[in-house]
Amino acid sequence: MIIREVSPYDDPLGGELLALQRAAYAVEAELIGDDRIPPLHESLDELRAQRLRWMAATSDDAGSGRVAGAVAWEEGDGEVDINRLVVHPSAARRGIGRALVQEVLARAGGRRVVVATGRDNVPARRLYEGLGFTLLGESEVIPELWIVNYAYHPH
Repeated sequence: MIIREVSPYDDPLGGELLALQRAAYAVEAELIGDDRIPPLHESLDELRAQRLRWMAATSDDAGSGRVAGAVAWEEGDGEVDINRLVVHPSAARRGIGRALVQEVLARAGGRRVVVATGRDNVPARRLYEGLGFTLLGESEVIPELWIVNYAYHPH
């Protein structure tokens, strides 16, 4: 697996990231029983308009050089916010999401790292908890759509 910084402005990579995001969030929508996840419905222009940094993982399992997973985050002075973590359904449960989150943690430079996921997204919750994230709480972001918030505090 190769992990590298990428840009959604690069063609055809932007379209590939959008397709990956839709495939991954379709799985989460199924897990949580709700398809109102905003990134699931983004256009390429909307994805590109987000002020996010991106890393992608390529894996032979996803096809020659194709993106198997990606993570996007925002950085502040005291905090890094993982905005989205997406793994292609055909590459799920192979450590790609874990490797991407670990790379963000390594780049955080001692800052707190936060992330949110669907309350009923058990695989994502296990991933974050297994990496040492602490549950901060849950919130209803729109009627009947619940998320949980996590934070990682470096040691």
